[in-house]
Amino acid sequence: MDAFEVIGGQPLSGAISPQGAKNEALQVLSATLLTDRPVTISNVPDILDVNRLIELLRGLGVKIDRLAPGTYRFRADAIDLDFFSSAEFQQNAQRIRGSVMLIGPLLARFGKAYLPKPGGDKIGRRRLDTHFLGLQKLGGAFHFDADASSFSIQAPQLRGTYLLMDEISVTGTANVIMAAVLAEGTTQIYNAACEPYVQQLCRMLNRMGAKISGVGSNLLTIEGVDRLEGTEHRLLPDMIEIGSFIGLAAMTQSELTIKDVRVSELGNILGVFEKMGVRVEVREDDLYVPAQEEYEIQTFIDGSILTIYDAPWPGFTPDLMSVILVMATQAKGSVLIHQKMFESRLFFVDKLIDMGAQVILCDPHRATVIGLNRRSQLRGISMSSPDIRAGVALLIAALSAKGKSTIHNIHQIDRGYQAIDTRLRALGADIRRL
Repeated sequence: MDAFEVIGGQPLSGAISPQGAKNEALQVLSATLLTDRPVTISNVPDILDVNRLIELLRGLGVKIDRLAPGTYRFRADAIDLDFFSSAEFQQNAQRIRGSVMLIGPLLARFGKAYLPKPGGDKIGRRRLDTHFLGLQKLGGAFHFDADASSFSIQAPQLRGTYLLMDEISVTGTANVIMAAVLAEGTTQIYNAACEPYVQQLCRMLNRMGAKISGVGSNLLTIEGVDRLEGTEHRLLPDMIEIGSFIGLAAMTQSELTIKDVRVSELGNILGVFEKMGVRVEVREDDLYVPAQEEYEIQTFIDGSILTIYDAPWPGFTPDLMSVILVMATQAKGSVLIHQKMFESRLFFVDKLIDMGAQVILCDPHRATVIGLNRRSQLRGISMSSPDIRAGVALLIAALSAKGKSTIHNIHQIDRGYQAIDTRLRALGADIRRL
């Protein structure tokens, strides 16, 4: 059985530290393929998606040593390209969307890459066109096998060029960056994603000998180099987990301290929670969330209903929209949640309605939440986690609800949150893994 049993309605208290950033990990681990020198990465989260990518790298021939909990040394000096055609690679690569991050570095260093259609969250269309269009502009010859549902791309030598990304894709930008650092000549990437994860990747590559300028902007200039060296790199704290803990504190009327969050890298996350009425104090590099009897959603200046929407960085991250929606169910006031980037990410609201929430799903992208202001506590139910972010949002709802909830399909939560049940129990949560 793949489930959490949760007895809700209890306030939590204490301090908790966020794990290393999942989305950054998938990029920088893939970047270890760009050199035959040792690369040491620390603060690596022990979660399913990251562990599966590590196993894919191991299968490709990367030497991997676990130096300490969360710290690994990688050396890609004997890559087995025949592993591409193995049944093991095809099966494992299909299980995580992060496997797409292997394409750029493999193409840049070895001239070819193969990938079965990757898996991941079922949150609507997540096209890979941006990745392959960028790599084609650099000189890659692309082929899609519809029968095998697989992609391949080859290029004896990539060449720098001007690239206007057709969408602001974090993973697409990262893949093109990793390919361009070893391309011949200069590459300019306009309309590039500039999330902290991409900035971290660029900083790591520059320490390895790459020449990337414009880091943090949407215009990157990359002068290709012949080879890269080794380096050491530490992942940022996971901003999505930080936001999840803020939402958890608000929903459960808990007093929590979130440790070592790298406040400077959180963008407008704290501002959005402030609009939702949640008080958060910055104490050096920690966040203190006091217990609140109620939190009131702000309105726009003219008194109209607040709209929270996601957008590319520095806009609000789509990965926290599910948490904001759940938190709104017990707020004072109403809010329109507009999930622009993925058309199926709001399809978990039926579970919240079954728990007693007042939510109107307007269409696949928009939901109106009428806050109950704790007049009616959510009730525990049996439900299933559809994806990583909805899963943790439902877990937050269950921890605030009256009675027992059972959350099935929790491997989805384990894909993105490290030992979440153990860490929540340390705060006083009544949660056990079945």
